[in-house]
Amino acid sequence: MPPLKGFSDNAFRTREDVATAALALLGPLIPYFSTHKGRVRLPISTGVHFDEAAAQVEGFVRPLWAVATLLQFKSSITVDDPTDAGLADSIEEITKPWISGFSAGTDPENPEYWGTISDMDQRMVEAEVVSFALLSDPARLFHDRDAETQRNIAAWLRGMNGKAMPPNNWRWFRVFSNLALIKVCGVSASDLLEEMKADLAILDSFYLEDGWSGDGPWLSTKEEEEQELKFQRTGRRDKIGKGRQVDYYSGSFAIQFSQLLFAKYAEDIDPQRVSRYRQQARDFGASFWRYFDSDGSAIPFGRSLTYRFSCGAFFSALAVSPVADMPWPLSTPGQVKGFLVRHLRWWADHSNDIFHHDGTLSIGWLYPNMYMSEDYNSPQSPYWCLKTLIAVSLAKDSDFWTAEEEPYPSFFQPTLVPAPRQILSNHPEGNHHFCLSPAQFVAWPMKATQAKYSKFEYSSSFGFSVPTGPLIQQIAPDCTLALSRDGAETWAVKWKCSEPEFTTVQMKTSTGLYPISVASVRWLPWGDRQVEVKTTLIPPTDRWPDWHVRVHRIRINSLLRTLHTVEGGFASPGRRLHDGSKLPILDAVDGSLRIESGCEGVFEDRDSVLILSSGAASGISSGPVFGCPSKGSSLKAHALKPDANTNIVCQRSLIPVIERDLPSGLSSGDEFVFITRVFAISASTKSGRNSETRRSLEERWADRPIITLEGKDEDGDSILLNE
Repeated sequence: MPPLKGFSDNAFRTREDVATAALALLGPLIPYFSTHKGRVRLPISTGVHFDEAAAQVEGFVRPLWAVATLLQFKSSITVDDPTDAGLADSIEEITKPWISGFSAGTDPENPEYWGTISDMDQRMVEAEVVSFALLSDPARLFHDRDAETQRNIAAWLRGMNGKAMPPNNWRWFRVFSNLALIKVCGVSASDLLEEMKADLAILDSFYLEDGWSGDGPWLSTKEEEEQELKFQRTGRRDKIGKGRQVDYYSGSFAIQFSQLLFAKYAEDIDPQRVSRYRQQARDFGASFWRYFDSDGSAIPFGRSLTYRFSCGAFFSALAVSPVADMPWPLSTPGQVKGFLVRHLRWWADHSNDIFHHDGTLSIGWLYPNMYMSEDYNSPQSPYWCLKTLIAVSLAKDSDFWTAEEEPYPSFFQPTLVPAPRQILSNHPEGNHHFCLSPAQFVAWPMKATQAKYSKFEYSSSFGFSVPTGPLIQQIAPDCTLALSRDGAETWAVKWKCSEPEFTTVQMKTSTGLYPISVASVRWLPWGDRQVEVKTTLIPPTDRWPDWHVRVHRIRINSLLRTLHTVEGGFASPGRRLHDGSKLPILDAVDGSLRIESGCEGVFEDRDSVLILSSGAASGISSGPVFGCPSKGSSLKAHALKPDANTNIVCQRSLIPVIERDLPSGLSSGDEFVFITRVFAISASTKSGRNSETRRSLEERWADRPIITLEGKDEDGDSILLNE
């Protein structure tokens, strides 16, 4: 796919750069407007669960994130600057169809009417963007229109009220619709505040801690126990219920983003809530920045990743709705600016395959990929990403645009972020930025839900893989443990699970014992509880900064004929960079192999495998097994070739895996422990200070964590596990 001029070649340093990028993204949509300019339909024939008219409304409405703020940019331009004058002409030309299309879309008599909003309607999502546009430029988009159009706009937004909505981030869409009705359309606040406050109360009930909210009601331990009792009565586990998901919807996609805009527009309406939301922004910002690496890449996980650079929209919202006394490293406009523009710059540098030939955005992450899409992703959906560009509305002389971009913070040790139940790792002596994620899951139907929420790790460099089918090559088991009890015909991976425990284990060195924070979670591969797994995740340590460790304690609760497992490390590019040929088989990992020089190949031995490709190293090594009762058990390490297009970063991947086979019977009460060591380095991410000149790849791969049961004698450094 070709890069997009104005975006892919953008330096993202100035306000004008961001305006140029916004225009570049909007321009390719112009040919796909309907006759009366009320809808946009891209020439892609994929469908969604909602009606086609709503999908075309998405196409018109989502670009308003950029249209409305470009209009604000244009209103601040002075004729003295020829560069600005040229941008003003481009903005006027590009935004025309959206300005006129408002009239057609909200007119019930027009064939391009957006449609009356009904219960659980996709149009509810788009109503927030319409409302933001009205709040951003009320004169151009509302007050300058004729009285009939004003009435139509207000009537369409009022259609949100009194309708059933899901109990999740959608409630913000009605809050903003009512806010625009009050602030722009002149509707009496007394008519709307009751419903607004009810929605805000539901949204506030999602709050967890440290500024973070879940995306919907949180499954409590008591409710989990009640579900188990219900299963014992009914024999069924397939009811849609609550989950435990904390993803980008909790921040940039929706909740924190919307809270900041609410603080900007509603301080006179609800000052106490605004004050609370600003404090939550401070608390949230103190940890959210850790999800971005020094190059600007976000750690992809969760749903709706086709929104791409919307992962960084929190920083843009913080720019347009500043919060005093933000914590480091978001305490100055220059720091906030750094996080925003680094993220946009990373996407510009990685944008060669995200556009169609006509310059419109595709569904996918780094390339078009329908396997990772959601049931609600229409061809027009990706333009939710434009909310990340709203900082273009700020004046040229604002604190944000006049500030010098400040660099990425100094490196941090693995850090627990309690609300999302994740340990963020960017070890100062390593070269890998990722999170350990023991216990998130979504309980309602979603494509690839286990892959998006329930893997053990998610990386800003390697991405994750989604399944294409039920076979192990189609499951693409990177960063997870897959189990089979029917002779490796079908497989189960972690999904619904208990709340995690965050405890410590001891690191033994020559100078003493040191605690290491770890995460543990109990999970059931099968609902009948025949097998129970407790997984403990140990992050990188000062002693072994390139490795992290998984400990699986597996208990058999009823007679099991066989058990087969496949456990994967990080998926890595599976082809040579220069010609796309297969990676060569390496005889050894020696001192001649260097990541920064682009070495490529696969090294396998009996209990470990290392994949070197395109400036990255991904490996896995089996540690000791304690208490395994099965006779004839075997172990094999190799590079698994999954289906093409399973990984969201690279189309053709390999996964380093350990296969363990327990072919003879296992009895009730049998319990054993598998130890797995996971290795990963990214040469493209400047996450660590440990350069290849200090320690060779050979040394880093050979120097593996030593795991022992606590109390066992062991010479040298080791991580001690509780027996």
